[in-house]
Amino acid sequence: MRQYAGNRIGLAIVGAALLGLGAYAWLRGHDRFFDLPPTARVLPAPARRALAEDPWPLWFLALGLLLLALVALRWLLLCLGWGRRGTHSGTGTAMLFVGLKGVDGLGRAGVRVAEDGLRIGLTCPAAADVGAVVSKLDQDIVGRIRRELRDDETPTVVHLHVRR
Repeated sequence: MRQYAGNRIGLAIVGAALLGLGAYAWLRGHDRFFDLPPTARVLPAPARRALAEDPWPLWFLALGLLLLALVALRWLLLCLGWGRRGTHSGTGTAMLFVGLKGVDGLGRAGVRVAEDGLRIGLTCPAAADVGAVVSKLDQDIVGRIRRELRDDETPTVVHLHVRR
């Protein structure tokens, strides 16, 4: 499925950046980086002079890197599953897909069992008949999932996302 491609690409980018920075630090620490001594200056003289006269670009760079680090931390916490409620139910997801097998183009579906009830997430294309999907969910699918995972009185929240 395509839903995990963003996580894999993001992890590959973060891993490559960390590997590159680690290799750079190790090579500089052992005096093996293009035969430069550890005290060698990285920036050319005009750039050093421009930054010494006007240090604001460094502050903007630091702010940008701080914002990038906060976004990366949020992404990492969401990938780890923080902020999600309940545990994933494979049986409920399978029952949801079987009940909606006539709908073309379902992208993502999932059922979570939380403390306060069931949470059903469903993504369908804009071309799908949303009224038919909702009526199928309302008539029998949600009731079957409730009976299988908990009981008939379990509160259920359905998130239906329609892609453009």
